[in-house]
Amino acid sequence: MNLKTPHTLALLAIPMAALLAACGEKPPAPEPLRPVRTAEVRYDGVRETNRYAGVVRSRHEVDHAFRVGGKIAQRKVDVGQVVREGDVLAIIDDTDYKLAADAAQQAHSAAASQARQAESDRKRLEALKADGSVSVSDDERARTAAHTAAAHAEAEANKLDLARNRLKYTVLRASRPGVVTAVRLEVGQVVAEGQSVVSIASEGEPEIVVDVPEDQVASFKKAQYRATLASAPDETFDVSLRELSPQAAAQTRTYQARLKPVQARKLPLGSTATLLVERAAAQSEVAAIPTAAITQSGGQPAVWVVRHKAGEAASRVELARVTVSGYRNDDVLVSGLPAGTLVVSAGVHKMAPGLGVALPAPAAAAASASASASAAKNQVAAK
Repeated sequence: MNLKTPHTLALLAIPMAALLAACGEKPPAPEPLRPVRTAEVRYDGVRETNRYAGVVRSRHEVDHAFRVGGKIAQRKVDVGQVVREGDVLAIIDDTDYKLAADAAQQAHSAAASQARQAESDRKRLEALKADGSVSVSDDERARTAAHTAAAHAEAEANKLDLARNRLKYTVLRASRPGVVTAVRLEVGQVVAEGQSVVSIASEGEPEIVVDVPEDQVASFKKAQYRATLASAPDETFDVSLRELSPQAAAQTRTYQARLKPVQARKLPLGSTATLLVERAAAQSEVAAIPTAAITQSGGQPAVWVVRHKAGEAASRVELARVTVSGYRNDDVLVSGLPAGTLVVSAGVHKMAPGLGVALPAPAAAAASASASASAAKNQVAAK
Protein backbone atom coordinates (compact mmCIF):
# COMPACT_ATOMS: atom_id res chain seq x y z
CA MET A 1 0.00 0.00 0.00
CA ASN A 2 1.47 3.36 -1.00
CA LEU A 3 1.22 5.84 1.95
CA LYS A 4 2.81 8.78 0.13
CA THR A 5 -0.40 10.48 -0.82
CA PRO A 6 -0.42 14.18 -1.64
CA HIS A 7 -1.94 14.93 1.76
CA THR A 8 0.84 13.07 3.55
CA LEU A 9 3.53 14.87 1.58
CA ALA A 10 2.05 18.22 2.51
CA LEU A 11 2.11 17.33 6.21
CA LEU A 12 5.78 16.36 5.98
CA ALA A 13 6.71 19.57 4.16
CA ILE A 14 5.48 21.85 6.97
CA PRO A 15 8.06 20.89 9.65
CA MET A 16 10.83 20.84 7.05
CA ALA A 17 9.98 24.38 5.99
CA ALA A 18 9.96 25.50 9.60
CA LEU A 19 13.36 23.91 10.13
CA LEU A 20 14.80 25.61 7.08
CA ALA A 21 13.35 28.95 8.23
CA ALA A 22 14.96 28.52 11.65
CA CYS A 23 18.31 27.82 10.09
CA GLY A 24 18.07 31.05 8.10
CA GLU A 25 17.40 33.38 11.13
CA LYS A 26 19.95 36.18 11.89
CA PRO A 27 21.94 36.03 15.17
CA PRO A 28 20.56 38.16 18.05
CA ALA A 29 21.57 41.85 18.10
CA PRO A 30 24.53 42.71 20.37
CA GLU A 31 23.85 44.11 23.82
CA PRO A 32 23.45 47.92 23.71
CA LEU A 33 26.15 49.74 25.68
CA ARG A 34 25.20 52.48 28.13
CA PRO A 35 27.32 55.62 27.76
CA VAL A 36 28.85 56.66 31.10
CA ARG A 37 30.99 59.47 32.48
CA THR A 38 34.02 58.38 34.48
CA ALA A 39 36.65 59.78 36.81
CA GLU A 40 40.13 58.40 37.38
CA VAL A 41 41.32 57.61 40.90
CA ARG A 42 44.49 59.54 41.63
CA TYR A 43 46.34 59.73 44.92
CA ASP A 44 48.68 62.55 44.01
CA GLY A 45 47.91 66.24 44.07
CA VAL A 46 44.72 66.05 46.13
CA ARG A 47 43.97 69.61 47.18
CA GLU A 48 41.42 71.20 49.45
CA THR A 49 39.52 74.22 48.17
CA ASN A 50 37.73 76.77 50.34
CA ARG A 51 35.71 79.74 49.18
CA TYR A 52 35.58 83.13 50.90
CA ALA A 53 33.27 86.01 50.09
CA GLY A 54 35.09 89.32 49.78
CA VAL A 55 34.85 92.84 48.45
CA VAL A 56 37.12 94.88 46.19
CA ARG A 57 38.73 97.84 47.92
CA SER A 58 41.56 100.18 47.18
CA ARG A 59 44.90 99.67 48.88
CA HIS A 60 45.06 103.43 49.47
CA GLU A 61 41.80 104.91 50.73
CA VAL A 62 41.94 108.17 52.67
CA ASP A 63 39.24 109.76 54.82
CA HIS A 64 39.30 113.55 54.44
CA ALA A 65 38.21 115.86 57.25
CA PHE A 66 38.18 119.60 57.92
CA ARG A 67 40.89 120.80 60.29
CA VAL A 68 38.41 123.31 61.67
CA GLY A 69 34.75 123.02 62.57
CA GLY A 70 31.84 124.96 61.18
CA LYS A 71 28.79 125.05 58.93
CA ILE A 72 29.08 123.56 55.43
CA ALA A 73 28.64 126.31 52.82
CA GLN A 74 29.40 124.37 49.63
CA ARG A 75 29.70 120.73 48.60
CA LYS A 76 31.75 120.21 45.45
CA VAL A 77 31.84 116.40 44.88
CA ASP A 78 29.57 113.37 44.65
CA VAL A 79 30.18 109.65 45.11
CA GLY A 80 31.93 108.14 42.09
CA GLN A 81 33.45 111.41 40.94
CA VAL A 82 37.10 111.30 39.88
CA VAL A 83 39.23 114.04 41.49
CA ARG A 84 42.81 115.22 41.18
CA GLU A 85 45.17 116.26 43.93
CA GLY A 86 44.26 119.73 45.16
CA ASP A 87 40.65 119.72 43.89
CA VAL A 88 38.15 121.41 46.22
CA LEU A 89 35.86 118.93 47.96
CA ALA A 90 33.83 121.19 50.27
CA ILE A 91 33.89 124.66 51.86
CA ILE A 92 32.96 125.79 55.38
CA ASP A 93 31.42 129.21 56.10
CA ASP A 94 34.54 131.32 56.77
CA THR A 95 32.96 134.49 58.22
CA ASP A 96 34.17 133.90 61.77
CA TYR A 97 37.62 132.85 60.59
CA LYS A 98 38.02 136.03 58.53
CA LEU A 99 37.13 138.09 61.59
CA ALA A 100 39.64 136.16 63.66
CA ALA A 101 42.31 136.73 61.03
CA ASP A 102 41.56 140.46 60.93
CA ALA A 103 41.72 140.67 64.73
CA ALA A 104 45.03 138.84 64.73
CA GLN A 105 46.34 141.25 62.10
CA GLN A 106 45.42 144.26 64.21
CA ALA A 107 46.92 142.75 67.34
CA HIS A 108 50.13 142.00 65.49
CA SER A 109 50.34 145.58 64.18
CA ALA A 110 49.93 146.98 67.69
CA ALA A 111 52.52 144.64 69.14
CA ALA A 112 54.97 145.45 66.36
CA SER A 113 54.54 149.19 67.06
CA GLN A 114 55.16 148.68 70.76
CA ALA A 115 58.25 146.64 69.98
CA ARG A 116 59.67 149.39 67.75
CA GLN A 117 58.94 152.00 70.44
CA ALA A 118 60.59 149.93 73.14
CA GLU A 119 63.66 149.34 70.98
CA SER A 120 63.92 153.10 70.26
CA ASP A 121 63.75 153.91 73.99
CA ARG A 122 66.46 151.35 74.73
CA LYS A 123 68.82 152.88 72.16
CA ARG A 124 68.32 156.44 73.54
CA LEU A 125 69.00 155.34 77.11
CA GLU A 126 72.03 153.41 75.98
CA ALA A 127 73.45 156.60 74.42
CA LEU A 128 72.82 158.61 77.62
CA LYS A 129 74.37 155.91 79.77
CA ALA A 130 77.89 156.82 78.49
CA ASP A 131 77.93 160.27 80.19
CA GLY A 132 76.15 159.08 83.38
CA SER A 133 72.84 160.75 82.65
CA VAL A 134 70.99 157.41 82.99
CA SER A 135 71.40 154.97 85.81
CA VAL A 136 72.25 151.35 85.26
CA SER A 137 68.83 150.23 86.55
CA ASP A 138 67.01 152.45 84.05
CA ASP A 139 69.08 150.97 81.25
CA GLU A 140 68.25 147.44 82.38
CA ARG A 141 64.54 148.25 82.54
CA ALA A 142 64.74 149.64 78.98
CA ARG A 143 66.44 146.51 77.75
CA THR A 144 63.85 144.31 79.46
CA ALA A 145 60.97 146.31 78.02
CA ALA A 146 62.44 146.11 74.53
CA HIS A 147 62.94 142.38 74.81
CA THR A 148 59.42 141.84 76.17
CA ALA A 149 57.87 143.96 73.42
CA ALA A 150 59.79 142.04 70.74
CA ALA A 151 58.66 138.70 72.16
CA HIS A 152 55.08 139.90 72.31
CA ALA A 153 55.26 141.06 68.69
CA GLU A 154 56.63 137.65 67.64
CA ALA A 155 53.83 135.88 69.51
CA GLU A 156 51.22 138.02 67.80
CA ALA A 157 52.83 137.25 64.43
CA ASN A 158 52.47 133.53 65.17
CA LYS A 159 48.82 134.05 66.14
CA LEU A 160 48.29 135.85 62.86
CA ASP A 161 49.79 132.92 60.93
CA LEU A 162 47.57 130.52 62.89
CA ALA A 163 44.46 132.57 62.13
CA ARG A 164 45.34 132.71 58.45
CA ASN A 165 45.94 128.96 58.39
CA ARG A 166 42.58 128.27 60.00
CA LEU A 167 40.99 130.48 57.39
CA LYS A 168 42.59 128.35 54.66
CA TYR A 169 41.41 125.18 56.41
CA THR A 170 37.81 126.16 55.68
CA VAL A 171 38.46 124.85 52.15
CA LEU A 172 38.83 121.05 52.04
CA ARG A 173 41.04 119.81 49.19
CA ALA A 174 41.88 116.33 47.91
CA SER A 175 45.21 115.09 49.24
CA ARG A 176 45.64 112.55 46.38
CA PRO A 177 44.05 111.71 43.02
CA GLY A 178 41.36 109.04 43.00
CA VAL A 179 37.65 108.37 43.04
CA VAL A 180 35.23 109.55 45.72
CA THR A 181 33.84 106.51 47.53
CA ALA A 182 31.85 108.21 50.31
CA VAL A 183 30.42 111.66 51.05
CA ARG A 184 29.14 112.27 54.58
CA LEU A 185 28.13 115.93 54.50
CA GLU A 186 25.41 118.21 53.18
CA VAL A 187 25.15 121.98 52.77
CA GLY A 188 24.01 123.53 56.05
CA GLN A 189 25.38 120.69 58.17
CA VAL A 190 27.66 121.62 61.06
CA VAL A 191 30.73 119.43 61.25
CA ALA A 192 33.31 119.12 63.99
CA GLU A 193 37.05 119.51 63.59
CA GLY A 194 38.54 116.21 62.41
CA GLN A 195 35.18 114.65 61.50
CA SER A 196 35.54 112.44 58.39
CA VAL A 197 33.35 113.80 55.58
CA VAL A 198 34.78 112.53 52.25
CA SER A 199 36.63 109.30 51.37
CA ILE A 200 38.87 109.05 48.31
CA ALA A 201 40.28 105.76 47.00
CA SER A 202 43.09 105.32 44.52
CA GLU A 203 42.03 103.24 41.51
CA GLY A 204 45.53 102.09 40.67
CA GLU A 205 45.94 99.32 43.27
CA PRO A 206 42.71 97.40 43.89
CA GLU A 207 42.68 94.58 46.44
CA ILE A 208 40.30 91.86 47.53
CA VAL A 209 39.50 91.94 51.24
CA VAL A 210 38.19 88.82 53.01
CA ASP A 211 37.70 87.72 56.63
CA VAL A 212 39.45 84.48 57.63
CA PRO A 213 38.15 82.38 60.57
CA GLU A 214 40.58 81.87 63.40
CA ASP A 215 40.91 78.08 62.89
CA GLN A 216 41.93 78.53 59.22
CA VAL A 217 44.58 81.22 59.58
CA ALA A 218 47.56 78.84 59.69
CA SER A 219 46.58 76.91 56.55
CA PHE A 220 45.46 80.11 54.80
CA LYS A 221 49.02 81.45 54.82
CA LYS A 222 50.36 78.37 52.97
CA ALA A 223 47.68 78.22 50.28
CA GLN A 224 47.40 79.31 46.66
CA TYR A 225 44.80 81.90 45.77
CA ARG A 226 42.52 82.60 42.81
CA ALA A 227 39.58 84.96 42.59
CA THR A 228 36.48 85.69 40.54
CA LEU A 229 34.11 88.65 40.43
CA ALA A 230 30.35 88.40 40.68
CA SER A 231 30.11 90.38 37.43
CA ALA A 232 32.35 87.82 35.62
CA PRO A 233 32.04 84.46 37.44
CA ASP A 234 33.72 82.49 34.62
CA GLU A 235 36.88 84.63 34.59
CA THR A 236 39.40 83.47 37.19
CA PHE A 237 42.63 85.33 37.97
CA ASP A 238 45.53 84.70 40.35
CA VAL A 239 46.01 86.82 43.45
CA SER A 240 48.68 86.92 46.13
CA LEU A 241 48.44 87.57 49.85
CA ARG A 242 49.75 91.05 50.67
CA GLU A 243 48.62 91.49 54.25
CA LEU A 244 47.04 89.37 56.97
CA SER A 245 45.96 91.18 60.09
CA PRO A 246 47.83 90.00 63.20
CA GLN A 247 44.82 90.76 65.41
CA ALA A 248 41.26 89.43 65.18
CA ALA A 249 38.32 91.79 64.85
CA ALA A 250 36.65 92.43 68.19
CA GLN A 251 33.11 91.55 67.03
CA THR A 252 33.57 88.80 64.43
CA ARG A 253 36.80 87.26 65.77
CA THR A 254 38.06 86.91 62.20
CA TYR A 255 41.33 88.06 60.65
CA GLN A 256 41.22 90.45 57.72
CA ALA A 257 43.28 89.42 54.69
CA ARG A 258 44.09 91.69 51.75
CA LEU A 259 45.11 90.11 48.43
CA LYS A 260 46.28 91.83 45.25
CA PRO A 261 46.16 90.58 41.62
CA VAL A 262 49.38 88.95 40.45
CA GLN A 263 48.99 90.64 37.08
CA ALA A 264 47.99 94.29 37.27
CA ARG A 265 44.34 94.72 36.33
CA LYS A 266 41.43 97.02 37.00
CA LEU A 267 38.78 95.84 39.45
CA PRO A 268 35.55 97.75 40.12
CA LEU A 269 35.81 99.17 43.62
CA GLY A 270 33.09 97.88 45.92
CA SER A 271 32.25 94.86 43.75
CA THR A 272 31.70 91.41 45.25
CA ALA A 273 34.48 88.86 44.83
CA THR A 274 34.90 85.17 45.58
CA LEU A 275 38.31 84.00 46.77
CA LEU A 276 39.27 80.38 45.98
CA VAL A 277 41.89 79.09 48.40
CA GLU A 278 43.63 75.84 47.44
CA ARG A 279 46.04 73.88 49.59
CA ALA A 280 47.36 70.34 49.81
CA ALA A 281 45.07 67.90 51.60
CA ALA A 282 46.07 66.85 55.09
CA GLN A 283 45.90 63.17 54.01
CA SER A 284 48.04 62.15 51.03
CA GLU A 285 46.66 58.59 50.82
CA VAL A 286 43.22 59.69 49.66
CA ALA A 287 41.89 60.43 46.18
CA ALA A 288 39.31 63.04 45.21
CA ILE A 289 36.39 61.85 43.07
CA PRO A 290 33.07 63.56 42.30
CA THR A 291 30.47 63.24 45.05
CA ALA A 292 27.97 61.94 42.48
CA ALA A 293 30.10 58.77 42.10
CA ILE A 294 29.30 57.54 45.62
CA THR A 295 26.59 54.92 46.13
CA GLN A 296 26.03 52.18 48.77
CA SER A 297 26.59 48.46 49.06
CA GLY A 298 25.19 46.80 52.15
CA GLY A 299 24.92 50.15 53.89
CA GLN A 300 28.57 50.97 53.17
CA PRO A 301 29.91 53.56 50.69
CA ALA A 302 30.80 52.09 47.32
CA VAL A 303 31.47 53.07 43.70
CA TRP A 304 30.87 51.48 40.32
CA VAL A 305 34.27 50.49 38.90
CA VAL A 306 34.77 50.13 35.15
CA ARG A 307 36.65 46.93 34.20
CA HIS A 308 37.98 46.16 30.74
CA LYS A 309 39.38 42.72 29.98
CA ALA A 310 41.93 42.35 27.21
CA GLY A 311 40.33 41.01 24.05
CA GLU A 312 36.79 42.09 24.95
CA ALA A 313 35.04 44.77 22.97
CA ALA A 314 33.06 46.27 25.84
CA SER A 315 33.91 47.45 29.34
CA ARG A 316 31.72 46.31 32.23
CA VAL A 317 31.01 47.69 35.67
CA GLU A 318 31.17 46.11 39.07
CA LEU A 319 30.51 47.43 42.56
CA ALA A 320 33.48 48.07 44.86
CA ARG A 321 33.45 49.36 48.42
CA VAL A 322 35.54 52.36 49.41
CA THR A 323 36.45 54.24 52.58
CA VAL A 324 35.29 57.85 52.72
CA SER A 325 37.67 60.23 54.53
CA GLY A 326 35.81 63.49 54.03
CA TYR A 327 34.05 65.86 51.70
CA ARG A 328 35.52 68.91 49.98
CA ASN A 329 32.93 71.07 48.21
CA ASP A 330 31.93 69.01 45.12
CA ASP A 331 34.40 66.17 45.75
CA VAL A 332 34.66 63.30 48.20
CA LEU A 333 37.96 61.91 49.50
CA VAL A 334 38.14 58.10 49.26
CA SER A 335 40.65 55.29 49.61
CA GLY A 336 40.67 51.55 48.97
CA LEU A 337 40.97 51.52 45.16
CA PRO A 338 44.13 51.10 43.06
CA ALA A 339 45.46 54.24 41.44
CA GLY A 340 44.25 54.65 37.86
CA THR A 341 40.90 52.92 38.46
CA LEU A 342 38.01 54.39 36.49
CA VAL A 343 34.80 54.96 38.45
CA VAL A 344 31.39 55.96 37.11
CA SER A 345 30.81 59.58 38.08
CA ALA A 346 27.22 60.11 36.86
CA GLY A 347 24.07 58.00 36.65
CA VAL A 348 25.20 55.48 39.28
CA HIS A 349 21.57 54.58 40.11
CA LYS A 350 21.21 53.08 36.60
CA MET A 351 24.18 50.72 36.93
CA ALA A 352 23.99 46.95 37.46
CA PRO A 353 26.73 44.33 37.96
CA GLY A 354 28.20 43.25 34.61
CA LEU A 355 26.45 46.01 32.65
CA GLY A 356 28.26 46.87 29.43
CA VAL A 357 29.19 50.52 29.19
CA ALA A 358 30.57 52.81 26.52
CA LEU A 359 33.42 55.10 27.53
CA PRO A 360 34.55 58.34 25.90
CA ALA A 361 37.47 57.81 23.54
CA PRO A 362 40.24 58.95 25.94
CA ALA A 363 38.85 56.91 28.83
CA ALA A 364 38.34 53.86 26.60
CA ALA A 365 41.94 54.03 25.40
CA ALA A 366 43.19 54.34 28.98
CA ALA A 367 41.06 51.37 30.10
CA SER A 368 42.28 49.22 27.20
CA ALA A 369 45.90 50.08 27.91
CA SER A 370 45.43 49.30 31.59
CA ALA A 371 43.85 45.92 30.77
CA SER A 372 46.69 45.04 28.38
CA ALA A 373 49.29 45.99 30.98
CA SER A 374 47.51 43.91 33.62
CA ALA A 375 47.37 40.90 31.29
CA ALA A 376 51.08 41.22 30.47
CA LYS A 377 51.92 41.43 34.14
CA ASN A 378 49.91 38.25 34.86
CA GLN A 379 51.73 36.38 32.06
CA VAL A 380 55.10 37.40 33.44
CA ALA A 381 54.05 36.30 36.90
CA ALA A 382 52.88 32.90 35.53
CA LYS A 383 56.26 32.26 33.90
